[in-house]
Amino acid sequence: MNNRPRVFLVDDHELIRAGIKAEISSQFDIVGDADEVDAAIEMIIERRPDVVLLDVHMPDGGGLRVLCEVLASCDDVRFLALSVSDAAEDVIALVRAGAHGYVTKNISGPDLVEAVWRLHAGDAVFTPQLAGFVLEAFAGDPELATQTSSGDPELDQLTARERQVLRLIARGYRYKQVGVELGISPKTVETHVSSVLRKLQLSSRYQLSNWANERKLT
Repeated sequence: MNNRPRVFLVDDHELIRAGIKAEISSQFDIVGDADEVDAAIEMIIERRPDVVLLDVHMPDGGGLRVLCEVLASCDDVRFLALSVSDAAEDVIALVRAGAHGYVTKNISGPDLVEAVWRLHAGDAVFTPQLAGFVLEAFAGDPELATQTSSGDPELDQLTARERQVLRLIARGYRYKQVGVELGISPKTVETHVSSVLRKLQLSSRYQLSNWANERKLT
């Protein structure tokens, strides 16, 4: 089974798209790219990638329009904004619209690869210098806010969404039921469970349920 994330690129500069492909194509399946907003929206909805790398400033509404129109039809696509801008208003607008991460274009190739993997696993990903005001702006968002320390180093490895999934799985929910409860697809639930198992070094849902029950997380 192919577990490589399917990635789509949106940027109006051909050289940048080519450079990104060169950096990440060995790790991910590149399922398409677009240099215009309308084409990007149509192709992303048609191809349903796991992750979209999204330029912010483009003509005809830019990355924000792509994000809003795609998520209206495909709410399980995860967007990572990739921009030259580190302005607070750009970051907050994209995240408020539904992006799960925002990094600047001076990011290294290996760091971009890691960011895509993390985003695909359910994490929110931000360039370090942007994280502070993003977390302040979205302190009430269960998926974007930083978790306060629980005092359990293993539990603190998990994102907010992973903790939500963990609790429901431990209660005996099936993937489809978890998806309905959290408003995400069963495939996304499976990705979160895989990430939790990997982080906690567990090998089955049974072990996961026991782990959660021992900590009274249910």
